[in-house]
Parts: sequence; C-alpha cells; structure tokens
Amino acid sequence: MNALTLARSAYRSAQSPVRTARSTEYEAFARITSRMKKAASLGRSGFAALAEAIHDNRKLWAALASDVADARNGLPQDLRARIFYLAEFTNHHSSLVLKRQADPNALIEINTAIMRGLRSATVTS
Repeated sequence: MNALTLARSAYRSAQSPVRTARSTEYEAFARITSRMKKAASLGRSGFAALAEAIHDNRKLWAALASDVADARNGLPQDLRARIFYLAEFTNHHSSLVLKRQADPNALIEINTAIMRGLRSATVTS
C-alpha cells in the first residue's frame, strides 16, 4: 500500500452519512416491517421467522413507549399519548398473532404509517 491508498482508507470512514435519530428510527422500523412482511408471505412455513420479527417489533415499541412516557420527552403530550396507545395495541395484537388468532397486517400497517411520518418529518426538517 502506498501513502495515497492509506490516506483514502483513513478518510473513507469519515465520509459515511450522519444519521439522525429519525433516520435511525426509520431504519429500525423498515428492517422489522420488511421481516414481518416476508415471513407473513410465507404462510405457515414462515411462522418462526414471523415470531422473531414480532418479538423485535415488540422491543422497538416498548422502547418507544418508555421514551414517550418520560416527562422530559419533547414531543407534544397528545402525540406522546397516541404513540403510547399504539405501543399498547401493538403488544396486544402481537399476542393474538402469536396465538394464531389474528394476522400481522395491522402491525405492518401501523409500522408503515410510522415510517411515512418519520420520512416526511425528515424531509420537512
């Protein structure tokens, strides 16, 4: 390796895009939602993968619920309450899906709506 190659590799990592909290949240929702969609499309053979994706989705929503329950959270109270309600609904509906008493479409739709909101907030910010 010559000096030019070493210099390029040293600065390459500094050129990676800066992630905002919103873009990080968006990516987490996108990854989990994609996994739920793929597993759901497989039907019964995808149930184990669906259960794993739902578990991760529950963890994500639990983190959001914890965040919006904090009095120091800067979001408006009404929005915080709606997010907390969605977290509760997601947890309950996840239980029904895992018991095979409901399908995961509501979870996928909620996540997709959140992703749209995060994307539009990122664009307008």
